[in-house]
Amino acid sequence: MRRQLRLIPITCLLLSLFAPFVTPRPAAALDCLTPGTPGCMYGLPAFQYQLLLTEMIAHPTPDVRPLSVDRDEIKKFSLYRVAHENITFYDAPNGSPSGSLDAGFNYLSVRRREGDWYEIKPGQWVPVSALTFTRPSAFSGVLIDKPLSHTMAWVLTPVAPSSIPGQEPSKDTAKIARYTRLNIYASVKVGTWEWYLVGPGQWVEQRRVARVLQSDKPEGIKGRWVSVDLFEQVLVAYDGDQMVFATLISSGLPKWPTNLGLFRIWARLRTDAMSGAMGQPDFYYLQSVPYVMYFDGAIALHGAYWHDGFGYRHSHGCVNMSISDSRWLYDWTSNFYSDLQVNVWSSGEYLDG
Repeated sequence: MRRQLRLIPITCLLLSLFAPFVTPRPAAALDCLTPGTPGCMYGLPAFQYQLLLTEMIAHPTPDVRPLSVDRDEIKKFSLYRVAHENITFYDAPNGSPSGSLDAGFNYLSVRRREGDWYEIKPGQWVPVSALTFTRPSAFSGVLIDKPLSHTMAWVLTPVAPSSIPGQEPSKDTAKIARYTRLNIYASVKVGTWEWYLVGPGQWVEQRRVARVLQSDKPEGIKGRWVSVDLFEQVLVAYDGDQMVFATLISSGLPKWPTNLGLFRIWARLRTDAMSGAMGQPDFYYLQSVPYVMYFDGAIALHGAYWHDGFGYRHSHGCVNMSISDSRWLYDWTSNFYSDLQVNVWSSGEYLDG
């Protein structure tokens, strides 16, 4: 009994001597979501962040080439939106009524102007006051010459990045502009959403960006083909397994969803008129829709001169692209590849909301 009493203080002494040299438990990723956690840097364990910092310095932006904006095409497809709820056509300036167009989402091309009148077709005139000039989006995608070192993304809405996933950004943090291209270096899930590390100490929530993700090549495809990711709202053109081009698109709204599946281009037109929902509140009539490639019945890949909402669902089922992008894809799929296959898929849960 006496011996045991003598050993206890010796054991305590040894523990106290070695305690300062015990390695602390490394910070876990979840621990680092709380500001000021020891062993953490910008929402990650310090050792992990330091490794990623090397990557961020070496690859600050995606290694891609922006597709040149086709200014001539944008000018050519700068059409006029019908300003009134409905419009009457006349057979001449100050002439007699010769037809009409129901109220809706309507765009018309103009052949020439004479005084306060526009001629939209031979012998079909409308007052200048009935139309509003519009200019198409100057957005364009990117050419990919070699495999991407990191997942690339576009910013969808101006966003001030946070220093820690799930936290509010500092009030003086500058916003990253819409359509900015970023690399994604790490991902952390906070609640429902993923947060992406896009630069040193910069985290953005997944709904603020659209990622370019690799799609498996469907069986039997050789050469060129196109992938449309409905979840990310991104189109990627492939030559075999290699990405060669990527861009933002706008697919069908919940009421008119774009169908999933593997399709083949069955018709191509440099321009085509499109209309739908006759007699309904969402009636639309669009003249001279550019670079149309039909792949699922009346659903097509085509240019859109009437909006700049790429990266968000916007259409009646078609896959909208910018004018520059649609021209590039149309030319790239000409000749031997005119009937190429289009793989429409979703990398995540393609919600109806």
